[in-house]
Amino acid sequence: MTAVQTIGTGHSAGGDEPAGSTRGERISALAQQHGALVTLIVAVIAASLSFDTFLTTDNLGNMAVSSAFLAVVALGMTFVIITGGIDLSVGSLFALGGVLGAWGSRYGTLVALLLPLTVCGLIGLVNGLLIARARLAPFIVTLASLLAARGILLAITNEGATTYLVDDTSFFARLGQDKLLGVGVPVWITVALFVLGAVVLRRTRFGQYVYAVGGNEDAAALMGAPVARTKTTVYALSGVCAGLAGALNAAWLVSGVTILGSGMELEAISAVVIGGTLLTGGFGFISGSLVGVLLLKVIQNVINQIGSLDSAYQQVVSGAFLAAVVIAQTWLGRRRRML
Repeated sequence: MTAVQTIGTGHSAGGDEPAGSTRGERISALAQQHGALVTLIVAVIAASLSFDTFLTTDNLGNMAVSSAFLAVVALGMTFVIITGGIDLSVGSLFALGGVLGAWGSRYGTLVALLLPLTVCGLIGLVNGLLIARARLAPFIVTLASLLAARGILLAITNEGATTYLVDDTSFFARLGQDKLLGVGVPVWITVALFVLGAVVLRRTRFGQYVYAVGGNEDAAALMGAPVARTKTTVYALSGVCAGLAGALNAAWLVSGVTILGSGMELEAISAVVIGGTLLTGGFGFISGSLVGVLLLKVIQNVINQIGSLDSAYQQVVSGAFLAAVVIAQTWLGRRRRML
């Protein structure tokens, strides 16, 4: 079943197999969809057996909260990559959202949340319009936005010399620091967003358009899919997610830290691809992106637990793991076409 054929049906293009698919096709599809989850389970078991402190409440809680911000960014990135695009601006938008949230917190929680969402969403919207309407390359457009957002950030912080603080007694700060049932509020917000994202992607017409555009843009247009509008929307959504993640991070740190977000776009892309979404578009999973984020954080945590390894090894291991996943995805995709 192709992505375009799913328009107007009740099935998602993100992993449902045709009734007549062979056993080999089904195994390959399951490997693409759940391979990261199996790897995550194995990694957690190995880490818990190797380090006594891995399964402690404090370690798991800190890992969950720190994963939440990257996960929100990866959520928006999932929609973009499924359409066959890429968004390099999210790291800068994350940092900008944090500074805007911290600055806006002096005027209340509503401003602290709406300001970064609006500004970052507008930047994402401009990205989408330039890519969808002007037909510019996503790599170039979002790279320009990365630089522009970082420039705006430096301008409003006096070249990074000014750090805006959040009142730690405010409701905005509580969004980042409070716990509900022993779990940080940012984690609950992230879970709710992923459930909503999964419903939108798998159960709405817009979600079908996202898969269709990524599967074959020309065919999607012939089938009546609003290609330009869909592409514009996913980039605006990516900007909103990055801004929200930055605002929540500012609430957690009770400050708008200007140096954050560098390289975050690569982490988000890695998490999405590790979770099973194809860089070529047309195939991917919201849940897989969450698993990809958790797997990256577990790897980083294990390296920190070892203690004797430099933090740079986190990037080496993550890069090697990403390369292995892309190779495996390519092989599985070819195998499915041959069967």
